[in-house]
Amino acid sequence: MTKTLITCAVTGSIHTPTMSPHLPVTADEIADQAVAAAEAGAAILHLHARDPETGRPSALPEHFHAFLPRIAARSDAVLNLTTGGSAVMALEERLAAPLSVAPEMCSLNMGTMNFALYPMAARFDAWKHDWEKPFLDNSDDLVFKNTPRDIAHVLRELGEVRGARFEFECYDVGHLYMLRHFVDRGLIRPPFFIQFVFGVLGGIGADPENLMHMKRMADKLFGSDYLFSVLAAGRQQIPFASMSAAMGGHVRVGLEDNLFIARGKLATSNAEQVAKIRAVVEELGHEIATPAEARAMLGLKGADKVTP
Repeated sequence: MTKTLITCAVTGSIHTPTMSPHLPVTADEIADQAVAAAEAGAAILHLHARDPETGRPSALPEHFHAFLPRIAARSDAVLNLTTGGSAVMALEERLAAPLSVAPEMCSLNMGTMNFALYPMAARFDAWKHDWEKPFLDNSDDLVFKNTPRDIAHVLRELGEVRGARFEFECYDVGHLYMLRHFVDRGLIRPPFFIQFVFGVLGGIGADPENLMHMKRMADKLFGSDYLFSVLAAGRQQIPFASMSAAMGGHVRVGLEDNLFIARGKLATSNAEQVAKIRAVVEELGHEIATPAEARAMLGLKGADKVTP
């Protein structure tokens, strides 16, 4: 049986500092939590940056460079840089950091979609920063743009030119067909690492039958040429990751996707979530993959080929 890959998404661009005091914001916090998550069993670290003063999602290369070398010096985990950034960022902003680093791995959203975060704003009356509530409220008119032209540009510049491989984030069944389109164009080679994403308002819902359907469609479209992982937003995080592991898939956890460790109880760190899903995976009789095994499974170029 193939070993199970654990990805940890450390901070993301969805949750805001008011929502949890444990959400990492500064370079020190992101680096420390990323390394701890790797020590707990995450072979892949999915990374966003934040403005250290305000906690606002950032695409500035200097904010990424403040923590990337620190993580690489303390861990051999695969560093997977976002190309999604935040839905309010233009493509050029989102790509600035990964283009400067030429990472082993990047995320790639497989389509344009509504990305509605505004229901979260109703849960809070007071805010730590003045940007947070408008950021959430205004998402009722927000479109995350990733057109076929955008996707082709990312595949060319980061894949062909810089040798990165991708975590293909598929928020709905149509995104699987878009991925197949680019395979048919010859812009992507197997193995494909597909992240099924559930529970974002604007994408497919976190219903178990939807996971089964996504898996069936991926089997139809990609045969044995792909690996799949599962993330679910919020309270469905661990149940859906557990389903994925039971189906022979891989898992993603982290404070980007869910701030809690149990009902009504905030996770104190990313490592706490990694440890929880690792226990589930191992109770199912599976072994977790090391970073070296992850590189072999996904055909990555190696950390020594990443720009310092």
